[in-house]
Amino acid sequence: MSVLPLPPAPASSPVPVPPALPGGLALPTGRAAIMGILNVTPDSFSDGGRYADVTLALAHARAMIAAGADLIDVGGESTRPNSTRITPEEEWERIGAVVSALAGDGIIVSVDTLHASTARAAADAGAAIINDVSGGRWDPDMNAAVAASGCAYVVQHYRALPGMPGEHFDYGEDLVGTLIERLNTQVRDALDAGVTADKIVIDPGLGFSLTADQCWQILAELPRLTTYGYPVLIGASRKRFVKTLGGNIDTDSAAIAAHAVKSGAWAVRVHDVAATAATIA
Repeated sequence: MSVLPLPPAPASSPVPVPPALPGGLALPTGRAAIMGILNVTPDSFSDGGRYADVTLALAHARAMIAAGADLIDVGGESTRPNSTRITPEEEWERIGAVVSALAGDGIIVSVDTLHASTARAAADAGAAIINDVSGGRWDPDMNAAVAASGCAYVVQHYRALPGMPGEHFDYGEDLVGTLIERLNTQVRDALDAGVTADKIVIDPGLGFSLTADQCWQILAELPRLTTYGYPVLIGASRKRFVKTLGGNIDTDSAAIAAHAVKSGAWAVRVHDVAATAATIA
């Protein structure tokens, strides 16, 4: 069994408060949420192609809910290193039927997208959360689109997609402090566009313009982020820095998720819901 390179999580941490959702939907209060990952893509780094078929995608999403997921994050465009960019039209063709069906079942759906037009279509189809790994930086219309939709908004720290020009790893002497400053700018832009503060979630973007050591440092100092004022989403599942542990990647991912929860994270974004739910419990 591998040993996580993390200090003990604090004995007490802020009680996570979920973001406000549209349409009378609500997430659990007083505990962290589990966000199940559903990649409806041919090329995602972990499970690309496995759920590209709508029937298989829906079956997997429902299985994750049964295993303990509180919401499903649907993605149609991979952001793995050197991934291929697609048009918003192609993205919606991949995910539209899945989003509509899950939302129609009353499942809380998050949509992982860089594109404002996809965000608008997802909201119209019943999605409750827009999860933009660029935090409004890729598409200049994203912040306004989310504001108009009424959806909750995951604002991830962003410099560049992995492997793209603009990716660099210099954060000065205070990594987490610099990350918070940069996130603050992105959040302010979202607020200025009309997104209300009660709908914002922040994500440090583990694996995006961050080395393995920097990912571990953010996790070690996570209480600095969780006391910043917004609910925090942590997505470490099956990422490259987890592989440096050399153990079972789902077991290690679940242990990291449990550490994040103890440190005050609002939600963890994971592939193996059952393992994560068991480890957190």
